[in-house]
Amino acid sequence: MQEYLQRNETSCVALVEEYLSRSEKLSSLNAFVTVLAARARAQAQRVDAKITTGHVGKLAGCIIAVKDLLALKGERLTCGSRILENFISSYDATAITRLEQAGAIIIGKTNMDEFAMGSSNENSAFGPVKNPRNEAYVPGGSSGGSAVAVAAHMAMAALGSDTGGSVRQPAALTGVVGLKPTYGRVSRWGLVAFASSLDQVGVFANAVEDAARVLEVIAGVDERDSTSAPVAVPQYAQLLTGEIRGKVIGLPKEYLSSGVQPEILAAIARAKLLLEKGGATLKEVSLPHTQHAIAAYYVICTAEASSNLARYDGAHYGRRAQNVNSLEELYVKSRSEGFGPEVKRRIMLGTYVLSSGYYDAYYRRAMKVRTLIRRDFEQAFQQCDALLTPTTPTTAFKLGEKVSDPLTMYLSDIFTVSMNLAGVPAR
Repeated sequence: MQEYLQRNETSCVALVEEYLSRSEKLSSLNAFVTVLAARARAQAQRVDAKITTGHVGKLAGCIIAVKDLLALKGERLTCGSRILENFISSYDATAITRLEQAGAIIIGKTNMDEFAMGSSNENSAFGPVKNPRNEAYVPGGSSGGSAVAVAAHMAMAALGSDTGGSVRQPAALTGVVGLKPTYGRVSRWGLVAFASSLDQVGVFANAVEDAARVLEVIAGVDERDSTSAPVAVPQYAQLLTGEIRGKVIGLPKEYLSSGVQPEILAAIARAKLLLEKGGATLKEVSLPHTQHAIAAYYVICTAEASSNLARYDGAHYGRRAQNVNSLEELYVKSRSEGFGPEVKRRIMLGTYVLSSGYYDAYYRRAMKVRTLIRRDFEQAFQQCDALLTPTTPTTAFKLGEKVSDPLTMYLSDIFTVSMNLAGVPAR
């Protein structure tokens, strides 16, 4: 794209208008909570001016959508929730600052499961997002809006967040690239917290190289995020040689057992053939504590969510209930009116596992299991360079199919939560 811009064959302003027009035509997909037309046009003009002087950023002219839990100064930050539907951010997230400094153009805030809690993008207070491949089906969650924006070419790339699969799962269900970096690789400053020890900013794109270029820009240490890793950022795109000869690819036997849809197993089989054809060696490995991952994840993430979401009480910011007679009534009514059923469910679960008498039985035990899961990955990577696993146990399911069965919905994340518990990268 930059070559076309530098040869004056198109302009950022023209690109923005094209993408704005497309997002309007595809509004039925409900991918955006807020379209940032004025902001995008202003940024496009600034980038065009810089191109004429030869000062071109790495992402000049790249049209990017961002999940609506990343802060953009002066714009709404809803997190897909009624409790924040009119909240305006007073600052930019670090990832946003780095994108715009590199010449990227933010076109909109994407729809999402409320506070990133969901696997189908049906939990948003602003309605479900629809899969562009078939609008009767879910796009996956919780970053479904970002995945759809890329899959339907309403953005060249997008940012999402991944707490237990919320980038990789919707990427798989919409047919795009979804990358969850190593925990600490990208600053979480300005990312509204769901479960702080698990949340990570991730990237969507239609090509691996595009995802790599975006990651190059947003990765790196940030003094405002103590969990960001002080590790040099390589030129990821230049490392994509396609050469895998001599590499050892591990096949975790726990991920390829019964319960996986035949279409998923067929896709894994095709991937195995391509890897062998490229010169890689396939080797069976074991991640023995995988069976405990879902249980440990939903104890840890709900516990952290109950703590993080305690701040939304109607007193400081966000939705404030009217006609109340006491502080307690203000808290109860504001939270009852503002939070949806899935968020309430997870807050109650998290409060329970942290409560007196249950902390050791649930939260402490889950953290011990988390350590065992991390050790499984460490031992596996002593035997292989990478792992090949399914992302989801099934293909995309129909809207409404699993809404009334939370446990079945939670099992959609059975192959993704382990990577968040271990802090390892995945796509």
